[in-house]
Amino acid sequence: MEELLSSVNAEIYGVWFLIGAALVFWMQAGFAMCEAGFTRAKNSGNIIMKNLMDFCIGTVMWFICGASLMLGENMLGGFVGGISFDVFSKYGNFDYSAFVFNLVFCATTATIVSGSMAERTKFSSYCIYSAVISALIYPIEAHWTWGGGFLAEWGFHDYAGSNCIHMVGGVCAFIGAWMLGPRIGKFEKDKNGKVTKVNAFPGHNLVVAALGVFILWLGWYGFNGAAATDLPTLGSVFLTTTVAPAVATVTCMIFTWVKYGKPDVSMCLNASLAGLVAITAPCDVTDCAGSAIIGLVAGLLVVFGVWFNDNVTHVDDPVGAVAVHAVNGIWGTLAVGLFATDTAPGFAVAGIKEGLFYGGGIEQLIKQFGGMAVTLLWTVVTIIIAFTIIKKTIGLRVSEEEEITGLDATEHGLPSAYAGFSIMDISNTMTMSVNENTNLGQDNYDAASEAMKKAAVPVERQDNIIAPEFNSGISKVVIIAKLSRYDALRKAMNDLGVTGMTVTQVMGCGVQKGAGERYRGVEIDATLLPKVKLEVVVSAIPVDKVIEAAKKALYTGHIGDGKIFVYNVNKVVKIRTGEENFDALQDVE
Repeated sequence: MEELLSSVNAEIYGVWFLIGAALVFWMQAGFAMCEAGFTRAKNSGNIIMKNLMDFCIGTVMWFICGASLMLGENMLGGFVGGISFDVFSKYGNFDYSAFVFNLVFCATTATIVSGSMAERTKFSSYCIYSAVISALIYPIEAHWTWGGGFLAEWGFHDYAGSNCIHMVGGVCAFIGAWMLGPRIGKFEKDKNGKVTKVNAFPGHNLVVAALGVFILWLGWYGFNGAAATDLPTLGSVFLTTTVAPAVATVTCMIFTWVKYGKPDVSMCLNASLAGLVAITAPCDVTDCAGSAIIGLVAGLLVVFGVWFNDNVTHVDDPVGAVAVHAVNGIWGTLAVGLFATDTAPGFAVAGIKEGLFYGGGIEQLIKQFGGMAVTLLWTVVTIIIAFTIIKKTIGLRVSEEEEITGLDATEHGLPSAYAGFSIMDISNTMTMSVNENTNLGQDNYDAASEAMKKAAVPVERQDNIIAPEFNSGISKVVIIAKLSRYDALRKAMNDLGVTGMTVTQVMGCGVQKGAGERYRGVEIDATLLPKVKLEVVVSAIPVDKVIEAAKKALYTGHIGDGKIFVYNVNKVVKIRTGEENFDALQDVE
């Protein structure tokens, strides 16, 4: 009877093991939603594609070599698993569950990198380094801890991946974002190259980002709990996996409320993930009090990590992946050596010492620090090599024009990821005022590239699509500009000899500087602002000269400095004299 119960128990937890793997796979959707929501709409399709390919490319790399490098028999003193092709040659006698379970964890590591390098990475380059992480970087270091390697033999403990997955993914993300450089306009610099201002790039859809966080939190119960083989351990893991992120989020809410005057939505979403990352390593060996303290620290660390990247390292991390995964992956790994307690149901199975705060001394803390340091060194060296090779060959970053246009269009030929939605500006100009989200990084017109000029003051021409025999030689130029640029624009037109102008004041949708609202600690606010619409009709003066003069007068180095429309005019009649076309314009040009 006892053998029967044991067999049934094993079957039940074997099924739960695979359910947990499915939950971890579902986390790919969470990562995709979170990253898409935290970034700009023009790159959403690219982000979805990257998160899809993370798993698909990772699967291919996993059955080719990744699985055997991680799960194979020890070689080189426990450094790596031996290469084998048992998944092909011994399929009838193969551990299918372990293969799938470890595969979904591997894919998670590669996905973390996507967020920090979002909005300016070549898709081809992304596919290559995602494959390298899945084929080599992750499987080898994961073997050290979970494949019977030298860290496992030493007594290092990482139950579900604060170190092996999150710190590794976060460090790869930091190095990738650093080597890639910031998005255009993220940092403003003085003439000496020193950063003088950090600009906020608000995520286009925090609702989608929040959905991603909830999906990730749900998946984390499988992430942390799937390896449990008894009900007390499973229950305890669920408890700690709930307490830590909850406390982290409350802590972050209170901290940002006090520091910035209002609770920061996006930062609190990051804090939930930070608490989950931090509890991942010690979730089986800590108690409720320990998990609460771990979460409290995580909630503060994530805010510090975002600030540190923005203001000290000047590494542009659009989604806060470094603060969430690298910083709190390190914290969670070390937390095992501080909060492990023999009262936790999973402690006996873990085979480790109690933590410093529970009377176990510093022995386990030293092991945790050592294991983390070795893994960190491996990750830094290998990912720098991978990124350097890619950068020197096919390149890591898209062109300036591609970045400004958006990766959906330039990398995938996708006009928009929101084809069924219409975005309307009250002025019908689709322009924005000077704001932190649109800084192109160069405010000198003569020094700006053509891509910058085109992004700042786009020109839509209808006059040059008319057949020559129907072209009257008369053009109407409509210029939409910020009210503050009207005097400069009027003077530029006067200098050309254009004296007849119609000016209308309109309202536009933009983002106004210095209004006191904040996004992730950076001031920003959305409002309606006054604009001017200036219309001129020209014939003797070349229309190209009018366009160039207007662009130079309007340019301040921001997307949305203005917009110019040019139309062919079929006929002009002067009411007072009855003169038509060219003759009708001679006293107004």
